[in-house]
Amino acid sequence: MLDTDISASAGVSPLAPAPLIVHLIHRLDIGGLENGLVNLINHMPPERYRHAIVCLTDANEFRHRIRRSDVQIISLNKQEGKDLLHYLRLYRAIRQLRPQLLHTRNLAGMEAHLLATLAGVRFRVHGEHGRDMADLYGLNPRYRLLRKLLRPLISHFIAVSKDLQAWLVASIGALPSRVSYIRNGVDSVQFHPRLGPRAGIGPQGFLCDDAFVIGSVGRMAEVKDHLTLVRAFLLLVAAEGGAQSRLRLIIIGAGPCHQPCLDLLEKAGASHLAWLPGTRSDIPQLMRAMDVFTLPSLAEGMSNTILEAMATGLPVVATTVGGNLDLVHGGWTGSLVPPRVPELLADAIADYYRIPGLAEKHGARARSQVLTEYSMMAMADAYLAVYDAVTAPPTVQR
Repeated sequence: MLDTDISASAGVSPLAPAPLIVHLIHRLDIGGLENGLVNLINHMPPERYRHAIVCLTDANEFRHRIRRSDVQIISLNKQEGKDLLHYLRLYRAIRQLRPQLLHTRNLAGMEAHLLATLAGVRFRVHGEHGRDMADLYGLNPRYRLLRKLLRPLISHFIAVSKDLQAWLVASIGALPSRVSYIRNGVDSVQFHPRLGPRAGIGPQGFLCDDAFVIGSVGRMAEVKDHLTLVRAFLLLVAAEGGAQSRLRLIIIGAGPCHQPCLDLLEKAGASHLAWLPGTRSDIPQLMRAMDVFTLPSLAEGMSNTILEAMATGLPVVATTVGGNLDLVHGGWTGSLVPPRVPELLADAIADYYRIPGLAEKHGARARSQVLTEYSMMAMADAYLAVYDAVTAPPTVQR
């Protein structure tokens, strides 16, 4: 059975509907990849393309962030482990939708290019948005073989970081002319610097008047390595005289590493200095309560949360992995440190509360960078250019 969420096709002429793009993802839930997809659909001209989202598993309330009323969402309800019947459900969904173009993202949906070819979909695009713990460096031989075997079926590749772009060419064998590097975009209106006093957040008594708030936002999965951030925070509290009166830690997100982080804080007697509330819907407001943003990931594509922090006017301390190197300019808009080294992460964070004005200076530069290089419309235009080029009729040679 397929679960569908179909709203009225407002604004689409039944006589000449716009071409349909099917976006295949694992699940429509809170996450950087999913947030990027929603932003793309919301900012593309509605008269140019229609959109449908096929979820290998399912979709939750995150679907309500889509502002268009003509987007169909299909859940294939794939079971954990081997579920061979989901291939049949996926093939039927593609045949039912009859898209002009299929756009998959990351490894989870890549096999759909074979099914789409069999179903008669002429144009096929694949995006690489980052890696997980199963293949941190893109070296897994089985995954590389699968990508190479499917490569001839893919019309064009999209990479969200220069690191992924180079990897697609050098390791997967994609032709450079068939790989586009497209930066993520960020809503710099919704995410803006603090305009007045810090909002009261967290449990009663959590913040003090001169609090210095270290923050992070993201799935609390192993690849995000929030345990290293907690260890760095505990080093800062132990090293700085009187630091407990000022230092606070906020980690927004849910996932398997949530409880281990809480346990580590409790064991160190520092639970009262940290707030880990799980998933929240008020991220812009919470970011404006932070003084420095941290992302201790082991792997990244192009982090939406880094872009949101930069738009908020925060300096960013991140690890030297993936797209972080494209976004954070050490000593100018933030700091870059090696992954899994809490001592260096703590030192980089410490500079921002030890050196007066440094956080504000780096944060202002970060917002300026976002405004000039990472707008939503620039991202939407770049994807639109790829879709148009891929689906354009071939030129006639004379």
